[in-house]
Amino acid sequence: MRKDITVAADERESRGKNEARRLRVKGSVPAVVYGGDAGPAAVAVNPKDLNKILHSKTGHNTIFNLSIGGKQQVPVMIVDWQHDPIKENLLHVDLKRIDLAKRIIVKVPVVTQGDPKGVKLQGGLHEIITREVEIECLPDDIPEEFVVNVSELMMGQSVRASDIALTGSIKLVSPGESVISHVVSIKAEEAAPAAEAGATTAAEPEVIKKGKKDEEGAAAPAAPAAKKK
Repeated sequence: MRKDITVAADERESRGKNEARRLRVKGSVPAVVYGGDAGPAAVAVNPKDLNKILHSKTGHNTIFNLSIGGKQQVPVMIVDWQHDPIKENLLHVDLKRIDLAKRIIVKVPVVTQGDPKGVKLQGGLHEIITREVEIECLPDDIPEEFVVNVSELMMGQSVRASDIALTGSIKLVSPGESVISHVVSIKAEEAAPAAEAGATTAAEPEVIKKGKKDEEGAAAPAAPAAKKK
């Protein structure tokens, strides 16, 4: 989804680990802009600006303006990023130029709404299987999320990707039969682990019994040989 956000970026002529460290000390992070007719460009950006976008509701699907050196503004998206595993600081970002007139493929979150009747009336268990789907659409048509109402779901019923209402230029890329969520029997869920546990328990006495016989056989003294007369 396109937002009226502009992030400033400075061109950088040198690359490498040492340059990246110097940028981070100064409060910036290295980034690369690619895609479109222009070649890749190395830039430095403020990590706070990008973290705000990543933690917003539209997240990495946000299309915003990147102002490079104050000379030009291009619509971009965050397509890849790296955080420090310990400090969680933003270390590097890949930005892609977006042509607003061309269709793109993105992943959009799916959230469920309502309490299934199969849970309230039949004592079933509501399981969420898929939390995002892949779609193709024009950049301005990217939704923040898809909301799926599961109130009418009964035991054994499910909502699939093909059930999601699509608008505008949006087309589903994920398989239509992909299950978003379903209502299953709690007893059926518990029966399988119980059966496996029973099979394991039943097998243990046989192993112990066999081992005991082997030990007894090994411990028994050999019969004395008959003396010749």
